[in-house]
Amino acid sequence: MDFWSPDGSPDSVVAQARAWLEGPDDVDLVVATSGSTGRPKRVRLARAAVLASVRASAARLGASGPWVLALPASYVAGVQVVVRSLCAGHEPTLLERDGWPVGDGWFVSLVPTQLTRMLSSPEDLAALRRARTVLLGGGPIGASLRSRATDAGVRVVATYGSAETAGGCVYDGMPLDGVAVALGEGGRIRIAGPTLFAGYDGRPDLTAEVLVDGWFHTSDAGRLDDDGRLVVIGRVDDVIVTGGLNVPGPAVAERLRLHPGVEAAEVLGVPDPEWGNRVVAFVVGGAGLDDLRDWVAEVHPRAWAPRQVVPLDAIPLLANGKPDRQALLALVEAR
Repeated sequence: MDFWSPDGSPDSVVAQARAWLEGPDDVDLVVATSGSTGRPKRVRLARAAVLASVRASAARLGASGPWVLALPASYVAGVQVVVRSLCAGHEPTLLERDGWPVGDGWFVSLVPTQLTRMLSSPEDLAALRRARTVLLGGGPIGASLRSRATDAGVRVVATYGSAETAGGCVYDGMPLDGVAVALGEGGRIRIAGPTLFAGYDGRPDLTAEVLVDGWFHTSDAGRLDDDGRLVVIGRVDDVIVTGGLNVPGPAVAERLRLHPGVEAAEVLGVPDPEWGNRVVAFVVGGAGLDDLRDWVAEVHPRAWAPRQVVPLDAIPLLANGKPDRQALLALVEAR
């Protein structure tokens, strides 16, 4: 079986996607994972899985239409923007080249970092208010960011998914039509349905580890609310075992982002001879360690508070806008 792996400029990827959609059915799409926690993997997606995602997304959003490409075109979220727009009969708008569309009724996918910056830009905010929907995914979405967008008149739909699920397959906590969500041991999220990947290219061993009996075993932990909505807690390895306690790093990071002296924050566990792992906060802003520890302890157990703060001018990001966890850990090792 042949495959297509998008590369080159966004213009080139659009042309490649059009040719792929018009070509033989048995040509897979191969996209790389973000590599945020290590070496990227090459994910094989059958065209049927990609199109199942396109149809389910349009059904949940209540419409199809033109899309704006504001993400890297080589990752699954960017490819899906291109494919959704082409399947709806529209050439995608390439934000970097074309700017925002003049009219309204279009769609765009963003990651939280992009939305945060755009809400502070009058030009970008005016454009986002004209969008029919802003799909927001690719990382933790804090309640404060969601509230800011809503208060600003931007319609946001939070998505959860990965390259292995052909992109977002859970919208605002509810699985798309045909998608099933279950929780395994330790709250590990499992996903089944027509959007699942066919396997990792050239790595049947890794495929067998995570694709079991038709279920994709993600690396994320979650819980189900009373109404059945999925709440993503974070990556399984985001739970920091420190001094015998389990500390959810994403919850601590979200609290830190609410501090008036913090512009951005990420929290990771770093090996420590005394604690096993220590909670380290990577912070953009002028707040100090004691202040941030007290801030966290106001709403969480004090044992969750960071034991080290690494001040930064900016959080290092991968090409797709996700925090570069490996780069953050390297900053601690270099000290």
